Amino acid sequence: MKKTAGILLKTVLPLALGVYLIWYFFHSMESAVKDAFYKALREANYFWVFLSLLLSFFALLSRAYRWKYLLEPMGYKTSLWNRYHAIMIGYIVNLTIPRAGEASRAAMLYRSDGVPFSKSFGTILAERVFDLILLFSVALIASIVGAGDFWKIKDLIEAKFSGDPESASNFQLIKWIVAGIVLAGFCLVFFMRSIRLKVIGFIRGLFAGALSVFNTKNPVGFIGHTLFIWILYIVYFGICFFALDETSKVPPTGMLLAFLAGSLGITLTNGGMGIFPLVVGLVIEYYLKDQYGVQARGLGWALGMIIWASQTLLIILLGILSLFLLPKNYSKDGEIRANQA
Repeated sequence: MKKTAGILLKTVLPLALGVYLIWYFFHSMESAVKDAFYKALREANYFWVFLSLLLSFFALLSRAYRWKYLLEPMGYKTSLWNRYHAIMIGYIVNLTIPRAGEASRAAMLYRSDGVPFSKSFGTILAERVFDLILLFSVALIASIVGAGDFWKIKDLIEAKFSGDPESASNFQLIKWIVAGIVLAGFCLVFFMRSIRLKVIGFIRGLFAGALSVFNTKNPVGFIGHTLFIWILYIVYFGICFFALDETSKVPPTGMLLAFLAGSLGITLTNGGMGIFPLVVGLVIEYYLKDQYGVQARGLGWALGMIIWASQTLLIILLGILSLFLLPKNYSKDGEIRANQA
């Protein structure tokens, strides 16, 4: 029963929320919005999207390179491409089972290079801590440089979902689903001792993992790659705005706020399914509504869908390729290192 409840929370509910949001995404479109949406998809300059995907690939390679800084102090010399393939497999697993990608990533590196699961998983936790720090930093910068716009965008979202009874009821349903997921997770943590211990252990692991970066021989390299990864994230997101003439007029502050909204949206459903295009589109709508009226919503949702669909397709294709290319068994040298560690 406990296992079933855990599977339900991790897979079914986020997936159901994502499917519902996709349905709501298209169902709520007015005729003029729908026309603008499909016209934008047809007329977009996909050169900028291709360039965005290229930069995304370099960010993934940088992430794989960064991983070695935490593995080497433990005595493990791993292949760059094996680390990369493990990361990509983790991403594709995350599309189906949220947060399961970290575990599969550690398991794949054990399979290819013989690094014990617990040790590689600890390094992944360390990476997550620093990624969270960068995300909070982006949020802080966005809230400072776009403070006035931030609150106006919040009002726009509330006005959109309270403007008519159907939209209001749909928004209330979304909030109840999210609240239900949070409440169910809290109940599991509070009442089930095994899960509570896992959560406590996870929190301890976060702190221990964060400190492990100071054991690396090259902390500057680790931090440098972390900054490089997040700069690429923002750049490859921002250049997609040039795919449409209309969205290229959104100021850098708007692009940053849209990036923040999309980054937070990804945490709610599998890979941001449904919610990423929605929240990114609402930010874009705020900046374009005075010039394009109701069409601004279609333009925003179109660009949000282009960014989400292209990045998701890239992850799927590269993840499937990595499944075939990652070695199935680690070498004898890797086994010796694993036994000695």
